[in-house]
Amino acid sequence: MGEIRSNSGAPGKRGGGSMMAMVYDTYGSPEVLRIEQVEIPEPKDHEVLIEVHAASVNSWDWDLLRGKPYVNRIGAFRSPRYRILGADIAGTVIAAGAAVTRFKSGDEVFGDLSGCGWGGFAEYVCAAETALTLKPATLSFVEAAAIPQAAVLALQGLRDKGHLQQGQQVLINGAGGGVGTFAIQYAKLHGAEVTGVDNAGKLEMLQAVGADYVLDYTQEDFTKNGKKYDLILDVVGNRSIFALKRALKYNGTYVMIGGPTPHILLNLLCSPFISLFEKKKVTILIHKPNHNDQLLWKEYAEAGKILPVIDREYPLSEAAQAVRDIGEGSVKGKTVVNMMSKEN
Repeated sequence: MGEIRSNSGAPGKRGGGSMMAMVYDTYGSPEVLRIEQVEIPEPKDHEVLIEVHAASVNSWDWDLLRGKPYVNRIGAFRSPRYRILGADIAGTVIAAGAAVTRFKSGDEVFGDLSGCGWGGFAEYVCAAETALTLKPATLSFVEAAAIPQAAVLALQGLRDKGHLQQGQQVLINGAGGGVGTFAIQYAKLHGAEVTGVDNAGKLEMLQAVGADYVLDYTQEDFTKNGKKYDLILDVVGNRSIFALKRALKYNGTYVMIGGPTPHILLNLLCSPFISLFEKKKVTILIHKPNHNDQLLWKEYAEAGKILPVIDREYPLSEAAQAVRDIGEGSVKGKTVVNMMSKEN
């Protein structure tokens, strides 16, 4: 394996070495995850090799680990498609492929690797240059790693699907996770009145990031209290569409980001009829990594307009626990695997 060179022509990291990574070979609980020494990848022409300093955990990691819902097993029914999970990373470019034009060795970057092979829970990863953005100068690597997937989902859900407008009344169901905490900040930044729904342990945090009102879903059902909203962003999808439409105003919009497959299918089936007869829009967001959207969040962060909410940090050696936390729904905001921790 030949030497990789940076854009500047300086020698880069030589392929063929080894690194530590969290891997798995079969679907299951976090117990199937293990730390193993694997080969450092070598970037292709349009890729860069990144030394990962931090990688955040998303619910998608939890879904891929378990292979549930089963749509995650398309093309990989018996064994996982990606041996190393982790899509949201922040780190330093070590070397670049021959066709890379946007980055050079030494650049500090962050990005969402879900469109180019995952692999973030490792000391090094290769990524397409299109998946990456220069890291916000004002944020640490840990903070930057918390942004890509969750923040872009919040943005695309509110701006692109929800068509958020100033003065609207917005409800975020499942507001206490990564997507929800970014969504609250974005909605408030654009002049909306925001209600956040989650469990009692997260309500104080939701108010701290800007929610005007908070509801404990174990004590109050927002679909039955008579309150109606212009826009509902649903991160958890734990309510039936027939209940949810009661909470929508005339010409209101419901955007589903996550939830059980039966609810997704029911929404797809019912949305044309709800739109036609009740003038309420029901839509589902399909995640699309987007450099321009990452760039917008970078600008917000550098301007001090948003700040990632990070509940817990773990070293790579305890990354399985970070994934377990997400599955249990106990995280306030984001959990991050810190590769620079002394415990690694």
